[in-house]
Amino acid sequence: MALPKKTLALLRARDPHCVHCGATDDLIPHHRVNRGLGGSKSERLNSLSNLLMVCAFYNGEMESTSEVAIAARGWGHKLPSWGDTNTPVFDCVLFRWWTLLPDGSRVPFEVNE
Repeated sequence: MALPKKTLALLRARDPHCVHCGATDDLIPHHRVNRGLGGSKSERLNSLSNLLMVCAFYNGEMESTSEVAIAARGWGHKLPSWGDTNTPVFDCVLFRWWTLLPDGSRVPFEVNE
């Protein structure tokens, strides 16, 4: 299932580079919580808080290499099916944690001590 054009435009504006390597070419939408086989039409799963732009290479590595998938879970790039999309995301390029909001914006994640 393709993303609506408006959703994809907001996603590209928020994530102009791959959050893992910084690539700006060959970016694709990545669902943090997988949609499952056949693609779920759930609004929660297609929410901008569940989406990241990543390079095609990293997307493939998250899906096929267990070590990369484990690291991606630690950075909030990949979440279990029961995962909360409020889980912060680490931008490895900007070296910053973000909370992704359903409206397509992001805010710095601050740890409350």
